[in-house]
Amino acid sequence: MMTRFMQEALALARQAEAAGEIPVGCVIEKDGVIVGRGRNRRETDRTALGHAEIEAIAEACRTLGEWRLPGCRLFVTLEPCPMCAGAILNARISTVVFGAWDPRAGACGSVEDLMRGQFTHRPEVISGILERECEDILKDFFKKLR
Repeated sequence: MMTRFMQEALALARQAEAAGEIPVGCVIEKDGVIVGRGRNRRETDRTALGHAEIEAIAEACRTLGEWRLPGCRLFVTLEPCPMCAGAILNARISTVVFGAWDPRAGACGSVEDLMRGQFTHRPEVISGILERECEDILKDFFKKLR
């Protein structure tokens, strides 16, 4: 079941790559149904806020009609950055599932671990789901840039 949702996130990462964006995709699931989708759009929209997780959270809030997202699982191809980790905490998302670690900006255990901070909400974090596929799409993207 987890790999199914991560495959959906990978499909969104491929869409981001096709648009010239860093290939990161995200889906939010509740009760087996995807309620939010997002992909990187920083270059397209010319905004620092154009991260896949932010877009997916916004869509999930619209879909569910609520800013709190308990019972939701967020699947993202790359470990969330501090901004996205903060949005995840504020949205009260129950579980964060990511594929590739981000040793430069990761905020779920790589550089920092905001999910284990002294906040009122602490989501479960699961890493390494389809890790190789998530790493490969990023490595291939950056190889092409060089």
